[in-house]
Amino acid sequence: MRRRDVLQAGAGSALLAACAPRSSAFELKGGWVGAKVERGHRLRQSQPELSALQGGPIRRTQTLIIGGGVAGLACARGLAQAGIDDVAILELEDEAGGNSRGHQMGGMACPLGAHYLPLPGPEAPAISQLLEELGLSRQHLGRTVFDERHLCHSPQERLLFQGQWLEGLLPPAETAEAKTQYQRFARAVAEAKQHLGFAIPSRSQRWQPGHADLDAQTFAHWLDGQGLVDAGLRWYLDYCCRDDFGADAATVSAWAGIHYFASRHGFHPPGSDESTEREAVLTWPEGNAWLTRRMAQALGERIHCGLTVLRVESARHEVRALVWNEASQSPEHWVAQALVLATPLFVAKRLLGDAAPAALRSAADQLRYAPWLVANLQLKGPLLQRVGAPPAWDNVIYGRESLGYVDAMHQSLRPQPGPTVLTAYWALPQARRTELYQQPWSFWFWQLLQQWSDAHPDLLQQLERADLMRWGHAMSIPVPGLRSSEALASLCEAHGRIHFAHSDLASYSVFEEAYSAGHRVASRLKTKFHGSSQA
Repeated sequence: MRRRDVLQAGAGSALLAACAPRSSAFELKGGWVGAKVERGHRLRQSQPELSALQGGPIRRTQTLIIGGGVAGLACARGLAQAGIDDVAILELEDEAGGNSRGHQMGGMACPLGAHYLPLPGPEAPAISQLLEELGLSRQHLGRTVFDERHLCHSPQERLLFQGQWLEGLLPPAETAEAKTQYQRFARAVAEAKQHLGFAIPSRSQRWQPGHADLDAQTFAHWLDGQGLVDAGLRWYLDYCCRDDFGADAATVSAWAGIHYFASRHGFHPPGSDESTEREAVLTWPEGNAWLTRRMAQALGERIHCGLTVLRVESARHEVRALVWNEASQSPEHWVAQALVLATPLFVAKRLLGDAAPAALRSAADQLRYAPWLVANLQLKGPLLQRVGAPPAWDNVIYGRESLGYVDAMHQSLRPQPGPTVLTAYWALPQARRTELYQQPWSFWFWQLLQQWSDAHPDLLQQLERADLMRWGHAMSIPVPGLRSSEALASLCEAHGRIHFAHSDLASYSVFEEAYSAGHRVASRLKTKFHGSSQA
């Protein structure tokens, strides 16, 4: 698709036309990658259509896990380590990993989704164990030491603010009142952490009335009530919410907004001793696909990709799943003693149909999902830089809708800048989900370029190719009342032969919550199966 065709399609504004090369030989190369949208939409088939799918092989396993994302992989990993080998994971896509899958452009790895992992705290022993088993950490003189090759290299973050790049992402407090509000928010976070307790995974902490009070209101409403209205502070807090939860402070709960800081590194205003320190994170060129690919490799043939599960039925002595094999375009039937639904809860509800438990129906009705766009841009060389802080791993432009971009080659040790892949993230409003599916990839590329044009006017000259990934239901948004939901708490327990394992159970989506959900179910099944064998 040539530039003039894209502009005629309605994607070009005067600004975009000014950004594009004048040469008529310029050709925009790229396309959609990643998820096969039509596979997920098979779930919309009616019951008569499903009933017509007869025949096909019958496959049996002790534990059937539907969904090869982080939670499903964690569950299978836990069972395998306990010596329970009769496990099968059915994955919709051609590669396991969920929203932690990776991509490659020009021989360079890059992420399709999640791209970093904060260092786990004491409340996440399962995550710590995983990192040690993968060689990312070790114990030395009673303390955990992380392999520095996998810790994010400096500089870690920078912000384009008023025409220049600044170190870090927090806008400067330009007035005395702004500084006061920064400090007040820091105290509020510290007090909440001290008196209520916040941790990841969130269900490792006891839920208290104070948590419920925060969860009953939006973060924006809580901030207004505290008199925290400084424009720079509010932009930053909106950015953090969109980055971790896919929606702004007016949408997510106050519990979620405070949890973002209190469960990890706190909030450090300019001028504080910790303000120059960055939260240590693990990251890789391919993002968290580095983790999921190693988890999947250890499971080997237990993972079956390209299988779309259409319906699940629970009988007295077994669970049955109707499956569509995407490669052979034919049905299969899987039978198991126990079933783990490691899928988003709205998918689990569709799979179970009328047999879905009341808690699942209630929880699915409460959930709201954020659509995301992830764009990987392969560049021939480094971009021209404005004054200020040098290129960093995470690069954000103040005031823009998109969340900025990460540099896939930042973790390399090459002495001179060269070709790289920039991965841009954009948490879209829920109202744009249909548009995300309907508009061509080129439309979204030019939309992104419009947000970057003043920061990188030479981007098109350096561009080789653009590969875009669309996530229609990328993550659960922790809207008010969701984390307090009794339905979510109920689904964390067993329901006969069916078990639920997904980050949705925590009301928001991060690697630690998904892994812990899968690990929790694996522990439950280990007790069940080992108890049965001993009996």
